[in-house]
Amino acid sequence: MQKNPEKLGVIFLGRRRPGFDMEWGGQMERRVRSWLEKTDFSLCEASEKVVDDPSLRRCMAMFNDQRVDAIVLLQTTMGDARLSQTMAQLWPGPLILWATPENQRGDMISSCSLVGVHCWASVLRQMRHPFELVNGDPDVPATRQRFLEAVRLAFTVRGLKKVRVGVIGGQAPGYFAMGADPFSVHVGTGASVQSFSLVEFGNIANEITAEAISADVAKVKTLGLPHKDTTDDDLPMASRLYLAMKSFFDNENLDAVTIREWPEMPNVFGQWPYFGVARLADEGRAIGIEGDVDGALSAWIAESLGLGRCYLSDWLEHDAETITLWHGGAAPMSMCEPFGSPGGPKIARHFNIKKPAVVEGTIRADMPVTVYRFWRCDGTYFVTAREGETIKPRRHLMATNALARMKNDPAEWFADLCHAGMPHHVAVVQGHHAALLKRVARVMNMQFV
Repeated sequence: MQKNPEKLGVIFLGRRRPGFDMEWGGQMERRVRSWLEKTDFSLCEASEKVVDDPSLRRCMAMFNDQRVDAIVLLQTTMGDARLSQTMAQLWPGPLILWATPENQRGDMISSCSLVGVHCWASVLRQMRHPFELVNGDPDVPATRQRFLEAVRLAFTVRGLKKVRVGVIGGQAPGYFAMGADPFSVHVGTGASVQSFSLVEFGNIANEITAEAISADVAKVKTLGLPHKDTTDDDLPMASRLYLAMKSFFDNENLDAVTIREWPEMPNVFGQWPYFGVARLADEGRAIGIEGDVDGALSAWIAESLGLGRCYLSDWLEHDAETITLWHGGAAPMSMCEPFGSPGGPKIARHFNIKKPAVVEGTIRADMPVTVYRFWRCDGTYFVTAREGETIKPRRHLMATNALARMKNDPAEWFADLCHAGMPHHVAVVQGHHAALLKRVARVMNMQFV
């Protein structure tokens, strides 16, 4: 899915009465601007230095016209902190406060930038306004990484306010904790929940043309996926279910989707939709199963933060070091062992109700991973995230199989999560991102477990 680059508003703060080392401040401005111009963001810089309330309001009027998605504020020499309250009134999303370094030569205080940021942060916190901090030289890799994460975080929080989550068929029987109360979802994240019945899904699926199905089957064959206990005769229905789910994304303007795939779907359609779910996840779509709304939102957040594909999994078992991550066969194929290798993805029948089509595969070993989730309990949102590394499973399991060695004690963590009401799906992404997800929780006023 090709997206336009998000638009970043850039404000350099100052004072009516200049102070500190203005030459040093000018150098830092130029260095920051030079690096920002090399990023992938679409930049919108204030046409004047913001020094007072009128200039800030002119700047924000321009940002509103330009529809910026996030705002970064810099004071390479200490600005006027009285503007922090006005800024909080004019911009509801997280603000990125970037402090640039002092000149390390001479005995004069050159910028007081960090002091200025600290002042703004203390005001914003007491106003309960979200913000992110960046501190450092724009030429230092760690500073750049922190800034890029802060911007992606701000985009994500603001983007959630526009997200539409589609729930097809409600949650699976007994999975009450995965059900969606649209009002608590909206209060906690800003997202809206749209409900559709399985009858509506069936109508869409039945309207898919033979030509569209034939074209998609041809596309599937180019993937080179081997069959385990299925044949090419199973592909047309698998394509029909995939195209129907994709239609909900595209034609209902949905950003995330979750579907109740059991117990009805294999009986009504003769197939499971898991192969289609895996394909959509690999395409960067935020998709959940079993009616798991917050699971689908967890996937959307990962995609928005740039963390890559998300695998929603059961927590099957654990010991003192490892978690067995398993599900019925909907993992992104890009996360599995290579095609054609032992553990590589295959098209298969379901492990229990022997109908097609699922992805049987093993999540590849020696991959850093973050196991995380967002969920609702007691009318509020919780977040958890821990880091580990996948290792070769001790035994083969049908459907999707993975073994993750965690940095923390899984047994203690599992008990904490159960007492916090977490539903039984966890989300898995490649890489170590627990610290970033904890920052997301802080900015969104969610409790981190």
